[in-house]
Amino acid sequence: MSEEIKSAEETESAGNFIHTFVKEDVAPGGRFEGKTVHTRFPPEPNGYLHIGHAKAICIDFGTAEKFDGLCNLRMDDTNPTKEDVEYVDAIREDIQWLGFSWDDRFYYASDYFPKMYELAEKLIREGFAYVCELTQEQFREYRGDLTHPARSPYRDRPAEESLDLFHRMRAGEFEDGRMTLRAKIDLTSGNFNMRDPVIYRINHMAHHRTGTEWCVYPMYDFAHPIEDAVEGVTHSLCSLEFEDHRPLYDWVIEHINLPAKPRQIEFARLGINNTVMSKRKLRQLVENNYVSGWDDPRLPTLCGLRRRGYTPASIRNFCERIGVAKVNSTVEYGFLEHCLREDLNENARRAMAVLDPVKLVLTNYPEDKTERFDVENNPERPEAGTRPVSFSRELWIEREDFMEVPEKKYFRLFPGNEVRLKTAYVVKCTGCEKDENGNITVVYAEYDPETRGGNTPDGRKVKSTIHWVDAKTSVDAEVRLYDSLFTVPDPEAGDFLEELNPNSLKALNGCKVEPWLAEEKAPAAFQFLRQGYFCLDSRDSKPGHPVFNRSVSLKDGFKKKK
Repeated sequence: MSEEIKSAEETESAGNFIHTFVKEDVAPGGRFEGKTVHTRFPPEPNGYLHIGHAKAICIDFGTAEKFDGLCNLRMDDTNPTKEDVEYVDAIREDIQWLGFSWDDRFYYASDYFPKMYELAEKLIREGFAYVCELTQEQFREYRGDLTHPARSPYRDRPAEESLDLFHRMRAGEFEDGRMTLRAKIDLTSGNFNMRDPVIYRINHMAHHRTGTEWCVYPMYDFAHPIEDAVEGVTHSLCSLEFEDHRPLYDWVIEHINLPAKPRQIEFARLGINNTVMSKRKLRQLVENNYVSGWDDPRLPTLCGLRRRGYTPASIRNFCERIGVAKVNSTVEYGFLEHCLREDLNENARRAMAVLDPVKLVLTNYPEDKTERFDVENNPERPEAGTRPVSFSRELWIEREDFMEVPEKKYFRLFPGNEVRLKTAYVVKCTGCEKDENGNITVVYAEYDPETRGGNTPDGRKVKSTIHWVDAKTSVDAEVRLYDSLFTVPDPEAGDFLEELNPNSLKALNGCKVEPWLAEEKAPAAFQFLRQGYFCLDSRDSKPGHPVFNRSVSLKDGFKKKK
């Protein structure tokens, strides 16, 4: 299907057709009248969750919440070659971080291996499944096309013979790929998923939970409907690629004769530009050390977004506002950033930090004097109060806030010009000092004691206000500035490794911050005045060496329709 970039007005007005279907199902006369809405989130534990999974989580758990229902968490661990307990723990942590709970309804697909095997035996006995000995090459050769049916010379094998072979497969008599168990459905179907699909295969690799107890494993299309039915799920919400698999889902539900009859509903996956969300590609980035780990703040993984400073509220708001669609589309990464800015603008504490410091000396300010100014913690929330900030003769300011020879329309510090130091005084630049290479080392100015608090009693206009940090009390910090990991909007269109952005991370050392910031604990979030929104790094920040990650810049380039 063709993809299109959603505009802001489209994302914010998107609806949720799933809720419409569920409402119809539980209404009088509906297929689930009088029943509790029951959903599930079934991740495969072969990687870390990313922002695309967040959408599915919000749909599965959010639908249950909306209808006062239940949502299970189930690990789809039917494939023993990929699963890892590390991923299981990470998945649980990410879902809880987003604010959702499965209570005591935590399951593994492997919990149902005995039941699935029993139901497969039942299908064989009833003539709805058979053991097939076609090799993979033969299977492809005999699959047919739209004008030719599929074939299998083993389709009419007696049930007793298939049952015996299935038991021997289970006992480990055959090597991987030697035989499969196939459902007997329709070799002429135009939907190739219904052309006698494989429902069990041999795999002698140990499973992360069951060890070597099993050497035959169910295919997802067979296992998933059984898991849903056993758990009493009413609505099995899946991504759009399973739409063509729905007839097989319904066929399994019809033939296993369990009490629950779930309904599968498909929705479009989240597409987002300027990143990759393929687990395989994310694993390449991690395992080949292109990034520092699954929680690298440049990745779209939930642990990476969390480390970068994204909040659960911003991600859930993003997922809600992009809506639920039946057509694949791509959402701008800028809209995710927009949702984060909205949250942090309202909730993040303000602080002053100088990222590229140069010293400002107020030559007429007493050397032994220190003052305190009360600075607002968050102008959006007056109840957050104020904090005391110390002020003395020597301060740190941003290097870019001084120019010896100013450009046109430059209103910050230059010889003879006045600026307002945030909340403190108006100062007038008198000159600077340079090293032997011509680099500015000190900026000099005089303060006007009549302008305490930044006011000008004589009414004169001061065009610029800059932030500062007291040199006496400041703390050194490392600040990491993040940019997109890729240089193109669609890195998956080609070789994504060739599109890596060499400037996606810039680490600044020797930054100067207010002293109280060094006492904060991750994941505390702040707005550094004029710089952006930052958070303490949860991995690398240590006592005596605070590390701050820029979550998002202050500037919001995402245009909303008025």
